[in-house]
Amino acid sequence: MKIVYLAFLAVFSVSSVFAQRTVIYCGNLFDGTNGSVRSSVTVIVEKNKIISIENGYSAALSADKVIDLKSKTVLPGLIDMHVHLEGETSKDQFQKRIQQNMADVAFDAQKNGVTTLMAGFTTVRDLGGSGANIALRNAINRGVVVGPRILTSGKTIATTGGHGDPSNGIKPELQLPPAALDGVINSPDEARQAIRQRYKDGVDWIKITATGGVLSIAKNGKGPQFQPDELKALIETANDYGLKVAAHAHGAEGMKRALRAGVTTIEHGSFLDDECIKLFKEKGAYLVPTIIAGKTASDSAKIPGYYHPLVVPKALETGKMIQESFAKAYKAGVKIGFGTDAGVYVHGKNAKEFVYMTEAGMPMAEALLAATRTNSEILSMKDQIGSVEVGKLADIIAVDSDPLKDPTVMMNVTFVMKDGVVYKSK
Repeated sequence: MKIVYLAFLAVFSVSSVFAQRTVIYCGNLFDGTNGSVRSSVTVIVEKNKIISIENGYSAALSADKVIDLKSKTVLPGLIDMHVHLEGETSKDQFQKRIQQNMADVAFDAQKNGVTTLMAGFTTVRDLGGSGANIALRNAINRGVVVGPRILTSGKTIATTGGHGDPSNGIKPELQLPPAALDGVINSPDEARQAIRQRYKDGVDWIKITATGGVLSIAKNGKGPQFQPDELKALIETANDYGLKVAAHAHGAEGMKRALRAGVTTIEHGSFLDDECIKLFKEKGAYLVPTIIAGKTASDSAKIPGYYHPLVVPKALETGKMIQESFAKAYKAGVKIGFGTDAGVYVHGKNAKEFVYMTEAGMPMAEALLAATRTNSEILSMKDQIGSVEVGKLADIIAVDSDPLKDPTVMMNVTFVMKDGVVYKSK
């Protein structure tokens, strides 16, 4: 395997990469515009954009760089709508949260970002961390380090004791610095202040925790955690600042409140009901199911001592329901985005979500479109990413065989180009 992962390549050698056209010969191309596959296609990249797509294998010019993917299936770079690059599941994850400083978190996040990019995910939406995720986004954009294109919410906005309150599980004598709690709100006024702070921090999205959560050290993982007036203040203020809102939500009541208030995406949706489905369709909101996270948490909960005792029953219950709820929503016509909650499971395994989605009844072509075209629409980036089309950024990946026949193929991406630069080739 040849992995072009030296940071200096992106910083110092970009001019040499961009000085020539890159001609990519694709054995099969799933371009992300629809669910079909084209055979024997040439994609031509200049600088960081796709400038031509031609049937057959077009002759290359003498100065062109040629990449031969005639034995592979080529696809747009994948998009994961729900990751947490700053951390990763482990038996001592709560201890790490207390012990690690911001520099530790940032180095871990950069490592996880590289792993994610090498798995074929060229763009991710990072939904909650310490704020190091904002710095990582900026460093990647500047070419200082390597990683996927990141859109981030910075810190999550939660209620006191709610999923996302960083003081959960810590005795009062171990006081956190005030900055650690600046996303914990308890009124409409504090909601507005939190949104304005996120805007000041430079976030791309807002993440709120509309219900309890599985991994927070709290008893109830399903109950609603914001009042309607708080949700109204959060979403109206976010929209004023040009920001969309993603709502973590497992339980039905919190989901309904968030949907009525106007969130763009619901994350997880583990215990949705028929009224939730009706609201999804009325409001045009998207479900980002994260089936892999629910199943992984359930598996980890069966390991003695892996989670806090309050977490175990929540993880077991959610793991049983999350795939079933996705199937119900999909069959009812709810719009589906692709997201995994990476960090709840080991980074780099994101494509296992395709297996779970197809198990639940979604055809693989539709699952791939969810991870490309649909996600680009959610991010308001359809003119830049999400498909292999002329004029779009050259985010291109390849796998060894046909994923429409075998979804597990996506778990072994053998070629990764992001923004016109090749980072992995095998």
